[in-house]
Amino acid sequence: MENEAIIEVKNLTISENESMIQVKNLTKMFKNFTAVDSISFDVKKGEIFGLLGPNGAGKSTTIRMLCTLSRPTKGTATIGGYDIVKNDTEVRKLVGIVSEKMIMYDRLTAKENLRFFGSLFGLPKDVLDKRISELLDLVQLTKWKDSLVGTFSTGMRQRMNVIRALLNMPQVLFLDEPTLGLDPQSTVEIREFIRKVNRENKTTILVTTHMMGEADLLCDRIGIIDHGKIAALDTSANLKRMIQGANTTILTLEISNMTPDLVSMVRSLECVEAVSQENSSHLRIHAHGDDAFDTIVDAVRARKTKIDSIQNLQPTLEDVFLHVTGHEVRDNADRKIPMANHHHNAAKSRVR
Repeated sequence: MENEAIIEVKNLTISENESMIQVKNLTKMFKNFTAVDSISFDVKKGEIFGLLGPNGAGKSTTIRMLCTLSRPTKGTATIGGYDIVKNDTEVRKLVGIVSEKMIMYDRLTAKENLRFFGSLFGLPKDVLDKRISELLDLVQLTKWKDSLVGTFSTGMRQRMNVIRALLNMPQVLFLDEPTLGLDPQSTVEIREFIRKVNRENKTTILVTTHMMGEADLLCDRIGIIDHGKIAALDTSANLKRMIQGANTTILTLEISNMTPDLVSMVRSLECVEAVSQENSSHLRIHAHGDDAFDTIVDAVRARKTKIDSIQNLQPTLEDVFLHVTGHEVRDNADRKIPMANHHHNAAKSRVR
């Protein structure tokens, strides 16, 4: 009966123009701390949607609510038309999750790990074995199917972590910082695999990341989240046009004799919106107005400062984040908070 229920749910029909995920005023509070602050967005069927923001922005807390692992304080959300609170059992049949922490048993082989996790879905043995073979082949791990996961490299373990979430053939896949801590080659492999899953299976994907390049390369649309709020939401191209249409100048200055007083002076200029100092000689400046470039350069030169190089730049996602939030994407200090008790013992976790 359980298998029949899974098949029935998975055959629900949602057209490409309809939303697979709908979020309305979703809020999560831990005592007096608001981790997620009345966010609203939708994700179309077959879309790769990104939540981009620093640690502490509320990304992981949002995923936990959408996966029914944590109850929202206020607001609503649906997955495939099912309410995450009222129809949580149906929602779980539709989703797979790749958390930041790799969930694998080192003393089991790759095949044994997948067989164990697949059995939790109540899949028949023949169906599960066929699925395991297909997934191992998909991530080029068939050769190591009988090797202990504890002997795998970080990249191999993360590939295992991703296919574990695909055993139940989810219609929606949640990926929480899927390339965090991976080397460049493994990062590229995971990104290519995510695209392949989306392209070949038409899987709707929601990915969280704090890396601008990852969001730019992977996502059809991006929601910039900061301090629990959605600050902007659109395609990468449209987000960048938002700056171009705002009469904004972005320039970098290389100054060999940089001083704190000089940086303070630049920040105080009326045309300057934001300044980031990337190292002892490099300034990145956001400013507005037709004369902003000349105003800034003239003010710096008036201080008898040696400008080694100047660049007038096209906007990047990092510039967009700086424009809409007023600060750079950076890791916030970890803040331990009590997680709500929802079908399991209360635990502590970082808000991300």
